[in-house]
Amino acid sequence: MTIENHDGGNGWTRRRFMQAGVAGAVVAQAAQHGLTQESPLPVVRETMINVPFQKREPRIGLIGTGGRGTSLLGNLLAANAQIVAICDVVKEKAEHAASLVVAAGQKQPQLYTDGPHHYESLVARNDVDFVIAATPWNWHAPMALAAMANGKDVAVEVPAVTSLEDCWRIVRASEETRKHCIMLENCCYGYNETLILRMVHGGEFGDLLYGEGAYLHDLRDELFSHAGEGLWRRTEHTRADGNLYPTHGLGPVANYMGIQRGDRFDYLVSMSSPQRGLDQYRKNKLKSDDPRQKERYLTGDLNTSLIKTANGLNITVKHAVSTPHPYSRINLIAGTKGIFEDYPPRIYFEGMNKDESYGTIDAWKQYEHPLWRREGEIAQKVGGHGGMDFIMIYRLLQCLREGLPPDMDVYDAAAWSSVGPLSVESVSRGSAPVDVPDFTRGKWQTRQISKIATQA
Repeated sequence: MTIENHDGGNGWTRRRFMQAGVAGAVVAQAAQHGLTQESPLPVVRETMINVPFQKREPRIGLIGTGGRGTSLLGNLLAANAQIVAICDVVKEKAEHAASLVVAAGQKQPQLYTDGPHHYESLVARNDVDFVIAATPWNWHAPMALAAMANGKDVAVEVPAVTSLEDCWRIVRASEETRKHCIMLENCCYGYNETLILRMVHGGEFGDLLYGEGAYLHDLRDELFSHAGEGLWRRTEHTRADGNLYPTHGLGPVANYMGIQRGDRFDYLVSMSSPQRGLDQYRKNKLKSDDPRQKERYLTGDLNTSLIKTANGLNITVKHAVSTPHPYSRINLIAGTKGIFEDYPPRIYFEGMNKDESYGTIDAWKQYEHPLWRREGEIAQKVGGHGGMDFIMIYRLLQCLREGLPPDMDVYDAAAWSSVGPLSVESVSRGSAPVDVPDFTRGKWQTRQISKIATQA
């Protein structure tokens, strides 16, 4: 959701928008007081594991039409999804998105642009089946909860939520309403990620031992921009020290390891380097009287978190967005037979080369995922992070249209997102171990692997 530094015709300035977000968070916390890591869900609550979507051609309401929301809209339209309603606090952004829908041959969608809570009217519509929220992080939880309360399945951008309390809230709401709440983790649908996933579950790597994921991305220009994510994302660096954005690197590794499906995150430790990058950037780039010179940044330039799983596997998760660094998610998985690491993609199995050098993955085309085999050409044309965005949206719509369970559900959204606030807690306690809640309440032990690993 784009937030401009002007009234936009509706009286909502950026300052008022942020104030409303803080106020809404306080109200939500008060209403849900007591639902914390130490106060888990009742054991008798019915699970959402393997619950299928209601089979239908979904009518979609989209909340947030900034850069990310508009990109998702393009993928939705390319997959022939029906868009019936659009919401954004900036009317011009919503109108532009609506014009794309009309240009695709659909009816003019209803617009909701009257302030930051107008999404509540969108999710209450009787002709909306599925809600997608591509908004600043602090709005994911209230929007997801409102959608489920109104009988809608919902998908939110990453991370799904940013507090442990909200992890439990979306799990509880999903179970109570019998509606799905999923996280749009596009990196789980990349070409390499889906190929390696099938290799892992085909036994090529043997018994798994460790993995590593990351979000290493120089975002300094974006963070200090006067548009897009620069209007809100830099603020997150003033609030906490930890891994603010764990799921891009973590999600694929969790899928390789069958997390929530025979294994789970047990505990983690986290540590951060000093914070220097944002201070240095603004010193070099901003005028001395720029009000951003007074901001105090807390997030270390590099956060490294180490997760131990219940089965004894190790996962390293890194976050660095404030220093010069080529883009990488690392995307490493290793077992008793060999290892794969991305950026660039390379693989090694025992005895593969006499000089023990890495090889390419070209020899493993037989593991190409059926989704990429069938839809890869159009995915490349539509775009979106190399085509993974289209594959993600196509697969989501396939599950909705055929009445299948989602590939990743609310328990994955909660577990993967929980690494963020838990890393903050560990850092604040001198890198002390912190337990990761079992959001499935024991059902991970008997759950089968996600269908995305075996078919689609």
